[in-house]
Amino acid sequence: MDLITRKMDLLANMQGLQKAAVDYIRDSKSDNTIRAYAADWDHFKAWCDTYRVVSLPAAAETVALYITDLAEGITDYKASVATIQRRLVAISQRHKAEGCEVPTQAQAVKSVMAGIRRSVGVHQDKKLPILTEHIRSWAAVLPAGVTSIRDRALILLGYAGAFRRSELVALDVSDLEFTKSGVKVTIKRSKTDQDGAGYVKAVYYGSDPAVCPVLALQDWLKFVQSGPLFRRVWQNGRVDTTRLSDKVVDLVVKDLCQSIGLDADLYGAHSLRAGHITQAKINGAADTDIMRQSGHKSMAVFAGYIRDADLFRNNSSGRLGL
Repeated sequence: MDLITRKMDLLANMQGLQKAAVDYIRDSKSDNTIRAYAADWDHFKAWCDTYRVVSLPAAAETVALYITDLAEGITDYKASVATIQRRLVAISQRHKAEGCEVPTQAQAVKSVMAGIRRSVGVHQDKKLPILTEHIRSWAAVLPAGVTSIRDRALILLGYAGAFRRSELVALDVSDLEFTKSGVKVTIKRSKTDQDGAGYVKAVYYGSDPAVCPVLALQDWLKFVQSGPLFRRVWQNGRVDTTRLSDKVVDLVVKDLCQSIGLDADLYGAHSLRAGHITQAKINGAADTDIMRQSGHKSMAVFAGYIRDADLFRNNSSGRLGL
């Protein structure tokens, strides 16, 4: 092999390695995270274009003014602290990917962000939990039809398993294993398991057939035998092959709320997961058992869910004799 051919082979190998490295970087983050970062970067770039400043590489002063604008809502709407923090991460990631100095690490940016946290606060409006009484009321008024069969399985499995909506729509039929006690559900990847190690959740048979998650799931499986578990259903009752979007889970929960007279704006897909944690805590389940089902790794994060459940269980105001 002559020297020229050898160099060409090495160059081809290097290009292949570079492509593989880019693929691995992309796979290190979930699709939702990648889309969110891309949208956040586009917002920052558009802001820079509006004020005719350079976005890449951006000066620390530019980033500091940008997050100040987000907090004040001068150019656009006011952003939450969580949104501002995520936009900073997107700016940082883009600069790192391009080999540029990261402006978000500058003291000026950190100081402005600290001030925003103190002034605006970090409280986030959480969706209210869906509880068992809500599930029972909803199941009693659910109309007949294939869509309702799917929605019953979706809601009951999401509630009984404390699933995130992204986990629900990612399920395949092959992820289910039915046993005498219920069903084992394999989660191949989740928010807290980005490496894809996977874990299994157990969902038991319920005592009431009308709201039993396992029976509801078996009813739905009469329409899907393989591939994506939850799918779009057309108006004529035909079940599509397309996997359901996580946004549909949110819509189904809101429809549930409207059907039983709840304010749908106060509830969302996360209400199922929050509801499981809240109801289980009210019913006396141990924190460790709830965390094992919900998949929480951090007690600090988990504590935010159970705080509301504890308000009426351990509260001195109920012992005043009023």
